[in-house]
Amino acid sequence: MPEQIKIIKDCIEVDEVQQALRANKKIQIIDVSSKEEYEQGHIPDALNISLQDLKDSISQLDKDIQFVTACGKGGGRSADGAKLLKDFGLNAIWLCGGANKWLNS
Repeated sequence: MPEQIKIIKDCIEVDEVQQALRANKKIQIIDVSSKEEYEQGHIPDALNISLQDLKDSISQLDKDIQFVTACGKGGGRSADGAKLLKDFGLNAIWLCGGANKWLNS
């Protein structure tokens, strides 16, 4: 029998983030979409820092906050953004389903 591949979930569900925000947890959503995409629709109170500008903005981010990265569908740029933040020692995870899932939930 072939060995089973174990998939580790590395994103957080929309409802988990919404519950944490309602409980006043220290969470900041960072939308890594372009400015144009952000203006077309985004998660309320999300900070827009495009993926290409994220590395230059890391020094301005609070290391005591949980960051949740998001983009349109989730899993592409948002996963890359979360990895980049983690590489710099920040607590970050990407949003499953992205802003589209959030806005349609």
